[in-house]
Amino acid sequence: MRYIRDSLVQVFGYKISRPGKDRQSPEVRAIYEGKKGKLSKADVEAVRHAHKGTFLNKWQKRRWATLILVNLLFVASFYYDVQLVEGSLTGARVIGFHFADLNAALQIALAYKHIVLNLVIGTVTVFLMWLLLGGRTFCSWVCPYHLLSEWGEYLHLWLVKKKFIKNHTFSRKVRSVFYVIFALLALLTGYTVFETISPTGILSRALIYGPGIALVWVGLLLLFEVFYSRRAWCRYVCPIGVTYGMVGVFSPVRVKYNAEACHHEGDCRKACLVPHVLDLTIRGGAVDVNQDVTSDCTRCGMCVDVCPTDSLTYEIKGLSKMLK
Repeated sequence: MRYIRDSLVQVFGYKISRPGKDRQSPEVRAIYEGKKGKLSKADVEAVRHAHKGTFLNKWQKRRWATLILVNLLFVASFYYDVQLVEGSLTGARVIGFHFADLNAALQIALAYKHIVLNLVIGTVTVFLMWLLLGGRTFCSWVCPYHLLSEWGEYLHLWLVKKKFIKNHTFSRKVRSVFYVIFALLALLTGYTVFETISPTGILSRALIYGPGIALVWVGLLLLFEVFYSRRAWCRYVCPIGVTYGMVGVFSPVRVKYNAEACHHEGDCRKACLVPHVLDLTIRGGAVDVNQDVTSDCTRCGMCVDVCPTDSLTYEIKGLSKMLK
């Protein structure tokens, strides 16, 4: 129950309060007490240096390859007219079977006040798929805008490091406000407003059917993220993350954190695309020795790649074997 509560708290933009000693298990309290004064900066740097030789970004490479392959399947199927995958990420048919993005399905239902059977089939199919794979996995493993934004983030961080620009942050709660606004706009106007401006849908359709004027909007979003606010669309606006974050509450695929192995050097939070989900890696931040990262995590694998002590690992809940 704590996992569900903490996940929903973060999905809707609130901060999980730092656990006091009364909330921590005796085992994790003993671990933190045992580390006091024993983890010097030199020790942390030694562990970090030893890991550099093995840091190959393997999960990042797998993720990029998967994302590109999924989107190219749509392109190739349309270009060669093989009809294996039809449509786009918003709504598709795979070998004749319907798939519907959950957020797009919600927008359509609210806008048209009518639900057809194909939409129900597609919604249920996608819901079950991401229920098994981990809700926000869609964001980092499938969404084409996520990849562009991630590349833009590297440029943004370089510009910040060189002190050419400053990063500006906003309250993550505003994403919940946009979620309600887009839902109300669909309900009141009878038009799927979000789908019109969603860079996910725009890029998916542009890749498949060819570029259009809507790409100008995508370019403006990227410029805003590069020069003003790091990954602003995904962090503060996009309702897709909220939708799949709620689905991910029940997903068996998770990232597990082990407080005993952790050196609390913070490399994972620097690499993370949604660093608030890794607040439990701060010394004193965990409740149990082993704890699952919440469902607002995109399962991108960046923290798993960069962690020098393997205190962050992929896990399929209910199975003892870890994915390596």
